[in-house]
Parts: sequence; C-alpha cells; structure tokens
Amino acid sequence: MSGQSRPAANGERSRALAQGVAHRLRRRKSTVAGFRLRRFLSLTKPRVVSLIVFCSVIGMLLAAPGWVPPRLLLAATIGIWLVAGAAAAVNCLVEQKIDAVMTRTRGRPLPRGELTAIQTIAFAGAVGGAGLWMLYTLVNPLTMWLTFATFIGYAVVYTVLLKPMTPQNIVIGGASGAMPPVLGWAAVTGEVTPEALLLFLVIFAWTPPHFWALALYRTEDFAKAGLPMLPVTHGHRFTRLYVLLYTLILFASALLPFAYGMSGWIYLAAALVLNGVFVGYAVRLYVGYSNALAQRTFRYSIAYLALLFAALLVDHYFSI
Repeated sequence: MSGQSRPAANGERSRALAQGVAHRLRRRKSTVAGFRLRRFLSLTKPRVVSLIVFCSVIGMLLAAPGWVPPRLLLAATIGIWLVAGAAAAVNCLVEQKIDAVMTRTRGRPLPRGELTAIQTIAFAGAVGGAGLWMLYTLVNPLTMWLTFATFIGYAVVYTVLLKPMTPQNIVIGGASGAMPPVLGWAAVTGEVTPEALLLFLVIFAWTPPHFWALALYRTEDFAKAGLPMLPVTHGHRFTRLYVLLYTLILFASALLPFAYGMSGWIYLAAALVLNGVFVGYAVRLYVGYSNALAQRTFRYSIAYLALLFAALLVDHYFSI
C-alpha cells in the first residue's frame, strides 16, 4: 500500500504545483492587462474629459423643455466622451517629447515608454471611430460632424499648429474647448441656436484665465519645453493683466444668459457670486503674485465652471 500511495501523493503534489503555477500566471496576465488598461485610460485625460462631458450633458438638459430621453442622453454622452478621449490621446502622442521634459506631464505613459505610438494611434482610432459612429447612428449627423470638427480643432489645429507657434494659442484654440455645450444642445435639438452660442461664449471667455493661471506657476516647465505660452513670451506681469482682463470679459459673458432670457434669478445670483470671487482672485493675482495663489486661482477656475453650469441647470428646472 505504501508503494502505491507514494506515486499518488507525488502526482497530487505535481498537480497542485501545476495549478499554483497556472494560477500565478493568470494573476500576472490579469495584472499586466489591468496595468495596460489603466495606461490607455490615462491617455484620455479623464479629469479633463469629465468636465467636457459634464458641460455637454448640461447643454443637453438645458436644450430640452422637460427631460432628455434616456437613450439619447446615454448615446450622446458616451459618443462625446469617446471622441474627446481620442482627441486627448492624439494630443499625448503629438506632445510626447514635450511631455518628457515637463515635470507636470513626464509621468504620462508615452514619455515613460509604457505605450507605443502604434498602440496609441490604434486606440485613438478605435475609440474615436466608435464615438463618431454612435453619434451619427444613435443621435444625429449634425452632432457627429460638430464633434468631429471639435476633434480636428483640438487634436490638429491647436495641438499641432497653434500651441507651438503663438502665445495666443489658448485664445484661438479655445474655440474647440468651448464646443461641449453646443454638442449637447445639437444632440437634443438637431440645430445650433443662440442659446447654445451663449454657452459657447462663456467657456470661450473662461479658457484664457483658466489656462494662464496654470501657465503662471508652471512657466519654467513651459519654457523648458520650448512652448511660447504667454508668461514665457511676455512675462508674468503682462500675463496677470490679461488674466484680469479676460476675467472681466468672462463676468460680462456669464451675465448674457440672464440678459437673453435664457435663465432666471437663481442663475443670476450664482453668476454674480462666482464671477465676483473669480475677479477677486484675478485682482489679488495681479497686485500680489505668488505661485500658491496662481495655483488656487487655477483650481477655483475649474470649480467655477462646474458650479456656473450647475446653476444654469438648477435654474432651468427650478426657476423663480
């Protein structure tokens, strides 16, 4: 019996060992696949794209007298998110050498060699193509074409042409970044109305002071990368003046939805408070600059846009 039991025991140990090895290999493959998936996801700049999608959804909800049909809302949201993610991936591909020398961006997957250019192109093509297909077939052709134009505006016109050539890159290229509420509006109505253009104008005016606040405390990074951002080409004081001027332009632009009759008193109250705080930041930035203050201004600008559009939505459904 003992002679027969030893081979059986050895066989069981061999099977257990083989199963353990197979389990570890599966876990390793799963870990590698999960890491690769996270790298691809990071190409889409999730935090930036989430604000884009948020503004698009607000545009959809504002365009509807009641509630947006759930299927349309879901299809438009996913489609816009996919195309925006593809545009971000192309931006990462084009700027990988620039990203490699900037402290803020050198941890991205392309500068670190975690993804290749071919993988990035394939990913952007697949994701962007899927998004455009969804918008064309499940939403409407106008939204698809506007979204495609926005993709070209950001990934090609801004990233390839404007950003390395002119300190006014963010002003001119800001048009593509201001499109999300227009895309949402077109998804619901099938047209671009004056109300949609007012939302466009708000984001268009918001973009320069938002970005220049970042550029002020990251000036050395941009200079090292050879990018002609306004603080690099014209100095801090000039840029701080422009931040203040554009914040005042934004203040006026943000009041237009109320003046046009698109929104009511809830929005007006929120707009006055939010813009008053933003102007306060800009004034303090101009008269007493510090990197910490510029960073707080940049962070506030993100909260500002989200809260302003949220106020539009609350006013839309609970106007007084």
